[in-house]
Amino acid sequence: MAGASLLCLLVGAAANVPFLLAASPDEVVQPADAAPLFRVFLKDGTTLMSYGELARVADRVVFSMPTSASVDHPQLHLVDISSDRVDWTRTINYAESARASRYAATRGETDYAMLTTVIAQALNDVAVTTDPAKRLPIVERARKLLADWPPKHYNYKQADVRQMISMLDEAIAALRAAAGAQRFDLNLVAMVDALPLVEPLLPPPTAQETIEQTLAAAKLTDSAAERTSLFAVAVASIDRDAAYLPVKWATETKATVVSAITREVEIDHAYRHLGTRILQLAGDRARAADVRGVQHVLSQMKMGDEALGYARPDAIRSIVAAVEEQLDAARRLRLARDRWALKLPELRAYRDSVSQSVQKLIRLGPALEDIKGLAGSGPTALGSIVKTAADILKVVADIHPPDEFRDVHSLVVSATQLADSAARLRREAALTGNMARAWDASSAAAGALMLSERARVEIQSAFRLPQLPR
Repeated sequence: MAGASLLCLLVGAAANVPFLLAASPDEVVQPADAAPLFRVFLKDGTTLMSYGELARVADRVVFSMPTSASVDHPQLHLVDISSDRVDWTRTINYAESARASRYAATRGETDYAMLTTVIAQALNDVAVTTDPAKRLPIVERARKLLADWPPKHYNYKQADVRQMISMLDEAIAALRAAAGAQRFDLNLVAMVDALPLVEPLLPPPTAQETIEQTLAAAKLTDSAAERTSLFAVAVASIDRDAAYLPVKWATETKATVVSAITREVEIDHAYRHLGTRILQLAGDRARAADVRGVQHVLSQMKMGDEALGYARPDAIRSIVAAVEEQLDAARRLRLARDRWALKLPELRAYRDSVSQSVQKLIRLGPALEDIKGLAGSGPTALGSIVKTAADILKVVADIHPPDEFRDVHSLVVSATQLADSAARLRREAALTGNMARAWDASSAAAGALMLSERARVEIQSAFRLPQLPR
């Protein structure tokens, strides 16, 4: 008799499963073709629409905000605001609600139908199974499948799943009693978790609400360029949707936004002027190695920023970075000039000791030009070059240049040696009639002329006050 009752219970449960496929009368889902609209709840209670999921990067929140009332093909604008302004509990709950609604409108019914088909098949298998020991595991597996299904499927049709679990709990209890079990697992009769608290879905914003959200986002953004862009979008939206907006509201709002755009443009101009003036001053004072002057420019910039209401923090950070570069350059230049002033007596001593030799080398120019141009060089000119080169090398050999003139000293020595080689090679070429040696002499003369000129210029430049590179 107990077996017959159990069989009737299982058959009845299997018959009731398809009936539960009907949607609950109070269940609300979005249409399948609805846009993936989310809401970003702010701590002041207002919301911003997000087309698709938002992204949280460090302390910023980035999302695409519709700037038109069209749900299917909205105009979008990328918005970037501080995460501190967001009510994350409500934003996350609303996102879960939106996902659940979209799931219900798209895959929910199909997935639920597959679930009920599996459960019905399991109950039918129990009904036709003659071995009592095999019935209980089948029903327990079906019960576990039901209990695990709602959390993985946005709690879709959770009330219906509860009803099926209750029927299966009765069947499990009956099967265990039939098997003579004295103890029951209380977990089998526990219901699945209660529905979590969710944020109710809001209807798509009207044209007016969309514009108001655009203006709210403009006030939240830290970027002046982004703020001006959103203001411009709002004005364009007012013009585009004028037929759907209250006339007085549209007129007053447009006037306010246009005034705000004008103000933003004026502030941009003021900060550009401030930046140009500050950077010019900082550059001039850095080139003068005026460290305190550059520091004073920083103070002037801060006063200018204060006068403008600290309206462009990004611009000020950029200007500060540029002025600090000039301050570093001024300090380096000041150090270089101080070193130059301390070394100046030593530099002068070297110049005085080598100047006569350099002048002799320069005076060999015409004779070396003749060798270079293969214009002809007589014995007297060649002998003069060799003798002068020997005299110069003898003098410079006893001079110990300071570090600043070490390379210059090497230039003087090399130029003198090349002049001597040019004269000797020219003599050899003249005696042998060898044109190749004459060209070798020309190359040596050209090198001597170039190096002697470089030495002269570098000695002169060493006595110029150090400057910033251009």
